[in-house]
Amino acid sequence: MLEGVGGRLKRLRAQRRMTLTDVATATGISTSTMSRLETGQRRPTLELLLALSHVYRVPLDDLVAAPVQGDPRIRLKPSRVKGRTVIPLTQQPDGTQAWKIVIPTSKVTPELRAHDGHEWIYVLSGHLRLVLGAEDWVLAPGEVAEFSTDKPHWFGSTGDEPAEILSIFSRPGERMHVRGPAPHA
Repeated sequence: MLEGVGGRLKRLRAQRRMTLTDVATATGISTSTMSRLETGQRRPTLELLLALSHVYRVPLDDLVAAPVQGDPRIRLKPSRVKGRTVIPLTQQPDGTQAWKIVIPTSKVTPELRAHDGHEWIYVLSGHLRLVLGAEDWVLAPGEVAEFSTDKPHWFGSTGDEPAEILSIFSRPGERMHVRGPAPHA
């Protein structure tokens, strides 16, 4: 199983558009160790693989190409990111990503950020405050927002109650494919 790890690590790094130095900085693994792992000159340890699976946002099983056991259930693994509970709903390390996010109540000052990509947000429960450039909205359950993430943005709960959302994010060059009824001839 470990023979193909180096190639998978190199592909993941390329897909994430990261350099060896970027990965070394994010994981604490030296650049030379990363290079040796990718070329197969060093055997990966569990400690190294855990750090890399976290940085690349992939399950450890994907890094080592563990065989599928035939169980169709998806085991969601929630994590905490900036005080929010984030549950990945997609299993592929690249391509469009989907998450369920639970945002606790808080009265924070929005810190807008911009990055490449496109996001689609659906409010499941609570009320979501969305700041997009100079605009400031409150979205209720069942409402949807869609925007290019290169525009400065921020979202959080209104502070009155937790907000639960579905978030679908795609990076540049990726697209969601929406299918509808065929046009009439």
